[in-house]
Amino acid sequence: MEAHLGSVPAEPGEEAALAGDAPSFEEFYEANFRRVFTALCLVTGDRHESEEIAQDAFLRVLERWDRVGTLEDPTGYVFRVSMNLFRNRYRRASLGLRRALSLAPSQREDLAAVETHDAVVRLLQGLDPRQRAAVLLTAILEYSAEEAGRMLGIRASSVRSLTTRARARMKHEVVDPT
Repeated sequence: MEAHLGSVPAEPGEEAALAGDAPSFEEFYEANFRRVFTALCLVTGDRHESEEIAQDAFLRVLERWDRVGTLEDPTGYVFRVSMNLFRNRYRRASLGLRRALSLAPSQREDLAAVETHDAVVRLLQGLDPRQRAAVLLTAILEYSAEEAGRMLGIRASSVRSLTTRARARMKHEVVDPT
């Protein structure tokens, strides 16, 4: 029985492993791409994304083949790389979606928000242009007085003076609208 087991022909990749030679990258790719791609299809649910991730993973392995090829388990390495690439893509997509949703206007605008917006616009229109510019740059766009002064071509102290007078005027308009 032992003689019979010893006569079982080895797989082509096993001969190279038994001889102590690391397989070439091309052999490694041919032997493992389908398995990595299939695993990614199951993880992502998208054939095209799976193919892109698998190609990226094998490209990274190729770039490091001189070290990866000598590992005891380069297949485990390519699976780990592909899963890391998938997680990174998922994180970036999730972050992008969250940013897009936070920047998107809400589905319904409250009447109070519309009225407030309208009141602020009317108050700003009641200011002279220099005061309006100073308030917009410092209070709404949140530039410092120094930055606003550079943009307007005036000193920072002038910007602060303009915003102080503008706020006092707007406060007066809100308290005593007549």
